[in-house]
This record gives sequence, structure tokens and C-alpha cells, in this order.
Amino acid sequence: MAAELSSSLLSRAIIGVSCDNIGCDNRKRLNVRLSFLPSRRLLPASCKMRQRNLSSQHKRQHVKKASPDQIPTTGDQLNSDEDSEPENSIPESVSSLNHEIMHEDNVDTSSVGADLDDEPKLSSLAVPSVDSSIYANHVDEQNMGSTVVPTSESKINGERIDEQSLSTLIVPAVTNSLAINGDSGEQLSGVQLEDLIGMIKNAERNILLLNQARVHALEDLRKILGEKKALQGEINILEMRLAEADARIKVASQEKIHVELLEDQLEKLHNELIHKGSSARTELETLENQTFSNEEAIMAHDGHVHALSKEVETLRVENLALKNDILALKTLLGNVQNTDDRIVILEKERSFFEYSLKDLESKLLVSREDVSKLSNLKSECKDLWAKVENLQLLLDKATKQADQAILVLQQNQELRKKVDKLEESLGEANVYKLSSEKMQHYSELMQQKIKLLEERLQKSDDDILSYVQLYQESIKEFQDTLDSLKEESKKRALDEPVDNMPWEFWSRLLLFIDGWLLEDKISTSDAEMLRKMVWKRDRRIYEAYMACKEKNERETISTFLRMTSSPTSPGLHIIHIAAEMAPVAKVGGLGDVVTGLGKALQKRGHLVEIILPKYDCMQYDRIRDLRVLDTMVESYFDGKLFENKVWVGTVEGLPVYFIEPHHPGKFFWRGQFYGEHDDFKRFSFFSRAALQLLLQADKKPDIIHCHDWQTAFVAPLYWDLYAPKGLNSARVCFTCHNFEYQGTEPASELASCGLDVYQLNRPDRMQDNSALDRVNPVKGAIVFSNVVTTVSPTYAQEVRTAEGGRGLHSTLNFHSKKFFGILNGIDTDAWNPATDSFLEVQYSVNDLQGKAENKSAIRRRLGLSSTDDRQPLVGCITRLVPQKGMHLIRHAIYRTLELGGQFVLLGSSPVAHIQREFEGIAHQFQNHDHIRLILKYDESLSHSIYAASDMFIIPSIFEPCGLTQMIAMRYGSIPIARKTGGLNDSVFDVDDDTIPLQFRNGYTFMTPDEKGVNSALERAFDCYHNNNESWQQLVCKDMNMDFSWESSASQYEELYAKSVARARAAASRA
Repeated sequence: MAAELSSSLLSRAIIGVSCDNIGCDNRKRLNVRLSFLPSRRLLPASCKMRQRNLSSQHKRQHVKKASPDQIPTTGDQLNSDEDSEPENSIPESVSSLNHEIMHEDNVDTSSVGADLDDEPKLSSLAVPSVDSSIYANHVDEQNMGSTVVPTSESKINGERIDEQSLSTLIVPAVTNSLAINGDSGEQLSGVQLEDLIGMIKNAERNILLLNQARVHALEDLRKILGEKKALQGEINILEMRLAEADARIKVASQEKIHVELLEDQLEKLHNELIHKGSSARTELETLENQTFSNEEAIMAHDGHVHALSKEVETLRVENLALKNDILALKTLLGNVQNTDDRIVILEKERSFFEYSLKDLESKLLVSREDVSKLSNLKSECKDLWAKVENLQLLLDKATKQADQAILVLQQNQELRKKVDKLEESLGEANVYKLSSEKMQHYSELMQQKIKLLEERLQKSDDDILSYVQLYQESIKEFQDTLDSLKEESKKRALDEPVDNMPWEFWSRLLLFIDGWLLEDKISTSDAEMLRKMVWKRDRRIYEAYMACKEKNERETISTFLRMTSSPTSPGLHIIHIAAEMAPVAKVGGLGDVVTGLGKALQKRGHLVEIILPKYDCMQYDRIRDLRVLDTMVESYFDGKLFENKVWVGTVEGLPVYFIEPHHPGKFFWRGQFYGEHDDFKRFSFFSRAALQLLLQADKKPDIIHCHDWQTAFVAPLYWDLYAPKGLNSARVCFTCHNFEYQGTEPASELASCGLDVYQLNRPDRMQDNSALDRVNPVKGAIVFSNVVTTVSPTYAQEVRTAEGGRGLHSTLNFHSKKFFGILNGIDTDAWNPATDSFLEVQYSVNDLQGKAENKSAIRRRLGLSSTDDRQPLVGCITRLVPQKGMHLIRHAIYRTLELGGQFVLLGSSPVAHIQREFEGIAHQFQNHDHIRLILKYDESLSHSIYAASDMFIIPSIFEPCGLTQMIAMRYGSIPIARKTGGLNDSVFDVDDDTIPLQFRNGYTFMTPDEKGVNSALERAFDCYHNNNESWQQLVCKDMNMDFSWESSASQYEELYAKSVARARAAASRA
């Protein structure tokens, strides 16, 4: 403990000050390097510092070389403020040492004090080297002029010395004082300058050492006071314990005396018992010898013996208790003896602590003396620094000159090296010059040879070119001759009859034609023309028959009818008058049909134009070159003439006319396409204005094609009002896309557009079949049009029934000869996964990896779970109306979830209660991992859903055509559809053996109930999970199926051509 409590000043050693001679232009340079040792842990008080001879008669120490090993340094900061602390402030500062100084190192103040006492003449600058390591800043030679005396705030860091800094020196004490002034300083010899610098450095180190000694002494004093207080507390505790031990000893001694008394009493009782026992035996023997003379005496004797036995027993018990007490007292006495020993030890420690305290107090007095000496050193240091400043100026001049000399020498050496390199290069250049002369001569020879070769090559090229030209001319002549021969051969083949076929072949053809005529499948004029071709054995009809061997009867008839019109006749002029056109004004499938059919007919060489209302809510950015014409079209309505502004532009490459009525009702400035209270007026006005535009523009179209009830007014208006005015070149085609919507209104409303209500409100014209006081625009179009179509063959059959016709079945059956069902197509340019700009990744049937990436993208976009890549995604894009099977869509959502799939619905409803119902479902699944409902229409999102879906459900109650199933297959999504309308004409069940294998492309169900949906969904999920190869084959098959407008457009083209041909034949006969 004495070793732990003792404290001493840390020994710090200044290692070496050496002066190395460096030869540079025969001049000596001063190089000082300071090396530092880390602080050592404190040593016991018995350890003495190495004695120094600090007398003023010491000899100059010999120059020592610095150790090559790097000595580690610490980053401790020594804070000393000599100027701000007077000597008399030391006692008062002791109480604040707890928060002023937090060093771990203890300083042996006695050792430092001894060293300082051995030095009688500090003021004479005879300062020895002190064996204590200090931290000092390494001073750069070129910055010596900026060195200042370190203050209490200066940080003494152990940084590496620059190679050009001062080397380590040990400067000996100087016995004689030097008087240095500014005037004589320049004349100092080199030795005197070296000695003076050493003295100044040594004085600075001594000051730093004393500052450290003072700091460590104050720290040790604080620790001693703390230890003293702790020891005093321990002594007080030990004194209390000692007093308790003394009290216990007294109690134990009293108990010991009491035990001794009890032992004496026990011994007496024992003797008495023995004595009484012997007397009892004597009496017993006497009584045995006697004849028991008296019985009372015997009984008394027995009672006396019994009492003695009890008394003996009692004494035994007391004896055992006393033994136990004695054992306890012995144990207590042993503890007391141990306590006595501990008290002795504590007494020794207390005496030792008192001795240590006295020793520390003596050390504190010594440290105070050191502090007083330190104040004297401060004043001396100030004088020394004044001298240092003067010496520093001299040193700066000397170092600058030395540096300049070194730089000059280095530059000379570099120049010498460059000269040597130039000499070597010059030698190599001479060698190269000789070789280059030879190479130049050789090069001249080679150039002459190359020139000769080039001349020969040019001559041969000219010859080859002339041969090639001759060959090309001959080839061209041969090709022209061959083409002319081919043309002549074709002409002769067409003109010449086919002689290699038997007459039975031509007879069979004649029978076919006569049969078609009798069945009213072709007209008389068409039959007559075909007969003539058969009679002439025309090669065209032969080739047409051979091409139609594997086609059905309808396709064969259409192929034959194409030959009845002149093959050199120009294309047809077709004008569509409609309320929608994708993508500028789209609500449903009507807009897609107008654009898709128009583009397909345009590609087939026909002139196609579109007339639309100019809605305020159109996507004007999809119209190119939109401009207004400098003319007005006046149309009649409500007994007045109203002006209409006409705009023109192109949409998807088709020319479009936009009619903007200047009517006070602002018919097409309502912010929506349909759903207004006066839709009948709006679109009857538009229909008449469109016909007025054709009349005023003097157009002579071949076909006017109107769509749905909104433009069904065109047919009666054309024949009743405009044909008599000269607009009579066209045939009218009407397409009803959905017989659910017929636009019936009171008959009086029809008069607004100028039609005769009395003439048209009749059962055979426009009178509604269900209400005699109402007119039906769709019925009027059926009656007045030359050709009536709907959007699929199956739907054409369904609407001719009472259930599907919505009241028009009788009218359709009456006009069945001009009523056809043609399946719609899709725009394969707009719906193409290989070029679709809305998709995250484009893909094709040959690279389906992009489909999986689009599936991951839609999951991220909608916040669906992506943990299972093989989890099937079911898509549904539809208008939420009863026709689409709302209850089946709702059931499909929950059933998909039960089967372990994901479901995405995109669409909205114009019916308020249906919209609210699905908003509730959307809210239920708004944060679900596998279900998402987006109750609006989003064009870009629809493309993404088609591309991401594995399956696509269309559970319609009735569906005239439907385009979603075709688009889904185009994007590799397998359709799950009910067998109705156009779905029945485009989706064929994979498990239906009655369908050829190449046409099976999806999953269908018949009954519009949950059982039917479950059956189709479960079969699709089973194939997806358990037969991946078959599923991938089905995906590829669907993507390769052709649902373009080519086939549909050819059927419309055939209907147009037949109608126009009949009209022309009728006109020629007239």
C-alpha cells in the first residue's frame, strides 16, 4: 500500500542533442532533432533518479548521434500558465485541483527537487541535460524566425521532424556568461553561436520541465489529501470496531468467571452425590440384614432415594448446558484473539499512513520551493528570448544562404544529367541518321515499284469496269425481254380458255351458280356474269374455284363475287359518320371499330373519311394538323338554320371532319360524350349537319357508314331529304354495336331535325315496337339502310330472338337478307407488345421474358406481393355495367384469392349503386397483398395489365363482340369467357373436343353463374400450376392468332362492293 500511495514526479529524458557535420560546399550546417520518450508509470519512493553532476564546473558533453529508431510519442498536452499564477496562489489552488488537472501520471517531486537543488547557478545559464522526457514542437529550419516562447496555452506535440530541421543536440553548460547585443551579434564565431543556441534550448526545456513538475506536484497533493481523508475514515471505523471488541472481551471475561464458578459448584455436587450414594448403599445393607421391622421407615427411605435420583438427573442436564456454553465461549475467545491481531495490524497501518502523510507534506514543501525557483526562471527566460530573437535573425540569413547553395548544386546536377542524356541521344541520332539514309533510298525504289503496280492496276480496273458495264447492259436487256414475255404469257393465259379441264368441271360450276341464285345468295346480274365466265372457260374463275376448295360456301361466294366487278375499277369512297373514334373520342368499342376498320379499308386502297362532333373533352393532342376551314355549313334544326364551323385534321392517318355547331344549346360543350338529357336532339342535329357537309362539299361517296343510334338518323335523313337534293351516289350501311341502347324518344322529337313525324311514326318505319307514341332511331336505320351489320355472327343470331333483340327481333327477321354479323378486329399496330411504348419491357412470342418483367413491374406499381413469381395474376378491364356480369366479376375476385392467385380490376361504372358497391370492395382490399381495384379508366395502365396478366376474365351476360379477349390473347393472357356473342366466336375451350385443336385458345363456361366461373377458373389454375409446358404452348398459340382487321375489312369490302354493284346495275337498267 505504501508503494501505491507514494507519488513522484515522472522522470522525463531529453534524448540527445547531436551536431552532425554535413558536407555541402565545405560548409557546416546545424541540424537539430528532438526525440522524446513516453511518460513512465510512477516508481516506488525507494527508487532514486540517476544522479547528475550539476555543478558549474562540468565539461562540455561530447556530441552523440541520434538513435535511428523512431521513439513513440504521446499526444498529451501540457498546460501551464506561468504568467497568470503568482507564487502565493499555490495553496489556494489545491482545493480546485479535482477539476483542473486530470493526469494519470504521478511526479516524483523529491527527485526533481534534488536535481534543482544541485544547481546553484541557474541564472548563469549553466543548465545540465535533465533525465526526463518532454514533448516539444519540432521546428523547421525555414520557419525558425517565427518561433515564440511557449505559453500556458501552447500545446507540446510530438511531431516528426523534417529532414531539414534541427538535429538532436546535447548542449553543455557554459560557465562564463555571454554578453550579447544586437551590434556584435553578427560577428559571433560559429562555436559561440552553437553554444548560445544550445543554452537557449536547454533553458526552454528546463522551463517546460519545471512547469510539468509544478503541475504533477499539485496533482499529487490533491491525491494525497483525498487518500488522507479516506484513511481517516478507515481509522475511525477501525477504532469503533476495536471498542466493540473490547466490550465483547469484557463480557467474555465475566462469562468465563461465571463458568468457573459453575464448574466449582458442579464438582461439589458431584462429590456430594458420591458421598450420598455410598451412605445409601450402607443403609441398604443394614436394612437387608434387618428383618424390615418397620414398613414406614422403608417407604421414607425409598422416597429419599427417588428425590436424590431426580436431583442427579437435573445436575446432568445443567452440566451439558454448561459444556455447550463453554464451547461457545471458547469460540468467542478465538474470535476476540483474531480481532486483537487485526487491531495490531491496523495500528501498524495507521502508523505507516501517518508516516507517509508526513513524507508527502515534506514533498509538498519542497515543491513549493520549486515553484518559487520557477518564478525566477521566468524572468530569466524573458531575457533569454530577447537574445534569441537577435540570434534567430542571424540564423535565418545563414540558413537561407545554405539553402540557395543547395538548390544551385541540385540544379547543376540535374543539368549535368540532362547533358549526358542529350549526348547519348545525339549518338543514337547519328546512328539513326545513317540507317534512315539507307531506308530513304530503299523507300524511293519501293515507291517506283508501287507506282508501276498502280498504273497496271488502274488499267486492269478500267478493263474490268468496261466488261461489267457490258454485262449489266446485257442482263438488263435479258430481264426486259423476260418481263415482256411473262406479261404476254399472262395475257394469253387470261385470254385463252382453260382447255385441260373436262366439261364435267364446268357443268358442276354452273350448277353451283344456279343453286346460289335460287337460294338468293347472289343476284341475277352476278349469276349471269359468272355464267358467261364459265361458258368462256375463263382462267380467273378456274383459279378462284381451285383456291376455294378448302373454304366454306360463304367465302367461296365472296371470292366469286369479287370477279363480277371490274378489276381495274378504282377503290370505293367510304365515309363513316360516328359519335366516337379512338383515341380522340373513345367511350367503348365503337371508337376502336371506327378507327380500326377505317385504317384497314384505307390500306386496301379505298378512300376513307370520318365525320365526328367536335367535343370539348376530346384528346386534342392526338389530332394532327387540326385547323378550321374558312367556310360555314348551315343546317336546319327546330325550324331555323344554324351555322356550323368545320375543323379538319388527321387521326391515326385518317382524314377527319369535326363539326362544331353554333347552337345556343352548346350541344358538344358539355364536358362528356354521352349521358345528357337532350342526347336525342344533340345527335339528330349532328346527323343532319354531317349530311349537309357532304352536300355542300359536293362529295359523291360510294358508302355512308353510320354507327349505333347516335347516327342512325343518317339513314332516313339521307333517303327522305338529301337523296332528292342530289346526294344520291351512296349506299347506306348501318352497324349496331349493342342493341341494348336504342335511343327511343317521343315521336314529336323527330320533327326537330326536319323529318316527317307522320310519315315515319309507322310500324314499318321508325315507330318503336313496344310503344306506339315513340320513335326508335335504330329501327329506322334498319329499315332505311341498304346493309345492316352487327359485330359478331353469334350476336347476329342472338338478337333475332325475343330475348336478345330487345324488341327489334321482328324487324331484324323481316330484313334478315341485308342483316349480317361480322366479327370485329383489333388494331394490331396499337396493340402490339413488341412495340408498345406503355410497357415497362417490350416482348414478343419469341421472347416471353419481358412478360414476366411486366408482371413484376405492375406488382410494384400497384403494391402487390412479389414473393412468388409463379403466382398467377388474373386481369379484368371492363365497364362496370350489368351486361358485363357484375356479380360474376365480384365472385371471381374472391374465388381467385381462394385459389392462391392475384386479381387486378380496372374500370368504372356509370351506375351509381354499382360504383359504390365496388368502391366498398376496393376499400376492403386497399392494402391487400393480392387484390387491387382501380375504379377509373387509365389507358397506359390498361396496356400494362394486359401485358402482366396470366389470365383474363370476361364473364359477360351478353357481349355483342368484345375486344378485350382479343387484346388479351395478343399480349399472351389466356381468356376465361362465357360463351355468348363475340366471345363465342373468338374464344374456344381447350377441353372442347368438337373444336379443331389449332383453334382452342382459352377457357369457357356456358351458364352465367358462380358454378360456371368456378369450373373455368379452376381448370385454368390447374393447368398453370401443374402443366407448365402446355400453358406456355397455349400462350404462344394465342399470341400468334390473327385478330387483325384484315379479315373483317375484307368482309365489309365485299358487302360494300355488292351493294354498290347492285345500285349501279339498277341505275344502268333505269
